[in-house]
Amino acid sequence: MKDMHQAIQLLKKIPKGKVATYKEMARICKTSPRAIGRIMAGNDHPKEYPCYKVVASSGELTGYSAPGGVAKKRKLLQADGVEFVGSRVDKKYFHHF
Repeated sequence: MKDMHQAIQLLKKIPKGKVATYKEMARICKTSPRAIGRIMAGNDHPKEYPCYKVVASSGELTGYSAPGGVAKKRKLLQADGVEFVGSRVDKKYFHHF
């Protein structure tokens, strides 16, 4: 449970126009990227805790459980000013805690 609380709180620290990776969040929370993915999937308050800002280490967009899925995740990121190179978030938008 501590990992879950910490991971959800980290979402608020990702600045607008930036993304964090599952791996980076896992490093901070001392857990696995897969565990971070499960925590993000269980986020009941995506407007308050913007889990759409979490991407794979490659910059690829992975699952997004809100209606619209990954396409919605991409639109939300683009609305924040995040740019893509093909299907990947440009690494200049990666946030490190």
